[in-house]
Amino acid sequence: MSITEETVVPESAAPPPAADPPSDPRSDLARAKQALRDGDPDATRRQHGKGKLTARERVDLLLDEGTFTELEPLRRHRATGFGLERRRPHTDGVVAGWGSVHGRTVFVYAHDFRIFGGALGEAHAEKIHKLMDMAASVGAPLVSLNDGAGARIQEGVTALAGYGGIFRRNTRSSGVIPQISVMLGPCAGGAAYAPALTDFVFMVRDISQMFITGPDVVQAVTGERVTHDELGGADVHAATSGVAHFAYDDEAACLEDVRYLLSMLPANNRELPPVRPPADPADRPCDALADLVPADPNRAYDVRAVLAEIVDDGDYFEVHPAYAANVVCALARLDGHVVGFVANQPAHLAGVLDIDASEKAARFVQFCDAFNIPLVSLVDVPGFLPGVGQEHHGIIRHGAKLLYAYCNATVPRVQVILRKAYGGAYIVMDSRSIGADLSFVWPGNEIAVMGAEGAANVIFRREIAAAADPAEVRARRIEEYRAELMHPFYAAERGLTDDVIDPRDTRSVLVRSLAMLRAKHADLPARKHGNPPQ
Repeated sequence: MSITEETVVPESAAPPPAADPPSDPRSDLARAKQALRDGDPDATRRQHGKGKLTARERVDLLLDEGTFTELEPLRRHRATGFGLERRRPHTDGVVAGWGSVHGRTVFVYAHDFRIFGGALGEAHAEKIHKLMDMAASVGAPLVSLNDGAGARIQEGVTALAGYGGIFRRNTRSSGVIPQISVMLGPCAGGAAYAPALTDFVFMVRDISQMFITGPDVVQAVTGERVTHDELGGADVHAATSGVAHFAYDDEAACLEDVRYLLSMLPANNRELPPVRPPADPADRPCDALADLVPADPNRAYDVRAVLAEIVDDGDYFEVHPAYAANVVCALARLDGHVVGFVANQPAHLAGVLDIDASEKAARFVQFCDAFNIPLVSLVDVPGFLPGVGQEHHGIIRHGAKLLYAYCNATVPRVQVILRKAYGGAYIVMDSRSIGADLSFVWPGNEIAVMGAEGAANVIFRREIAAAADPAEVRARRIEEYRAELMHPFYAAERGLTDDVIDPRDTRSVLVRSLAMLRAKHADLPARKHGNPPQ
C-alpha cells in the first residue's frame, strides 16, 4: 500500500466521541452558592469603593467563624412592573439567618446595598419578618445590619406594609429579646423608626446617616442648607439627638463592640446575663477611692474613675458616652456578674439632672430591668437643672420618666451616695423611698432638701437681713443647719440609709449585697401595662 492511499477505518471500529463527565449535583450546588455569595463583582467593587463592606462580609465579622446558617438565600421578588420583571436576583437584597456570638445563638439580617440599593420590597420584608418571628420564638438576640435605600418605590404600598410588619415585631419583642441596630449606610424616612424601636443603635462615621427628611427636602421647606452628615451623621445622633448610643470610625471596631455588648446580655428576658469567672477578688479594697472624690462638695471629679475602681478589672462598657454627659450609664461586671451602673457626673454640669440626662438614664434603667440586670446608682447630685428653657421644655415630665423607671424596676437595686444628694434629685436617683433595696453612704455625705447655704438663706432670711453683721449671722446659721440636718449619720439614724461605709469597702459591700439580692422576688400588681410620662 502506498503512502498516498487513504486508509479507511470501518465505522464500527471508530472510537466513540468523548462524553461529558456526569454532573455532580453537589459540585453544582457549591458553585451556585459561591456565586450567590460573591455577587456581582462590579457591585462589590462599588461598595468597597465607598469604604463599605458587603452584607456577607459584615455578617462574617459579627458572628463566630463558620457558624452562619442562611435563611431563604434563593428568595426572589414577585413584582412585575416598572422594570423589576427584568431583574430578579436571589436574596432580594437582604441576607438573613442565624449563627453564634461567643458560642451563643444570635439572629441577624443585613441589607445588601449591591442589590436594589438594599431597598425593601415585599419578599425582602417577608424574609425579615420570618427571621424576627424565629428570634422571638427561640428567645435569642436580633441584630440588624442596616444599609438600605428605604422602601422599594416600584412595589408601592406592599413595601410600606413590609416596614409596618417590622415595626410591629420590634415592639412585640421589646423587653423580650435584646434588639440591636447597626447603621452602616443611609437610613431615611419611615425606615428610621425600626432602629429607634430597638434597644441600642450603633453608627459608623462617614458612611451612615439617619433622618426622616433628607437635606434636599429640608432646604426646600426651610431654606436651610445642610449636608447628609450634618443632618443625620453618626456624631450628630451620638452627641446631639441621642438617637445613636455609639459612634465608630470603622465597621470592624463597631461590630467588635456589638459582639462585646452581646457577651454581657442575656439571650432573653427569661434568663440571667452570662456569668464570667472573675479574676478580680470580690473583697479587693478600693484604696484609690479615698482620694478620687474631693471632700469639698463643689469640686468636680470624673465619676468614671470611681466606676473603674469598683468594677471587675476596671472594665466597663459605657452606653451613650457622648450624650447627656452629666450622667454616666454603663454595663460592667462585679464578681463576674453583669451589673448596670447609673452615676451622676460632677465633671459635667456638676452632675445635675436635666431633660436629656433624665431620659438617658430612664431608658437605661428600663432596659436593665427588662433583662434582669441589677442596678447600682452612684449618687452625687446637686439637684435638677434650673432655667426657663428646662421648665418650658418639660423638665417635670422628663424628670418623671427616670422616677417612673426606677419605681417600676424589680431587679436588685443598690444606691451608694458618694458625696451629696439634694432635693428631688436625691429621691429620683433611686432612694430607699422609691424602692431601692439597699442604700449606703460614704462618710461626709450630705442629704438634704438643698445645700446648707440655700437652706439658711430661706429659713433665716429675715434674721440675716436685720442683723448688724449679715455675713456673720449667715455663716453661723449655715453651720447650724449643716450640723443639725446634714451630718453624715442623719439619714442613717432615721433608717433612710442602711449604713455609712468606708469608701475602700465599696466593692466588697456591693458584691455581698448583690449576691444576697440575687434571689429577690417582686410581686407586681395585675395590669395590662403602666402609662409612663411622655
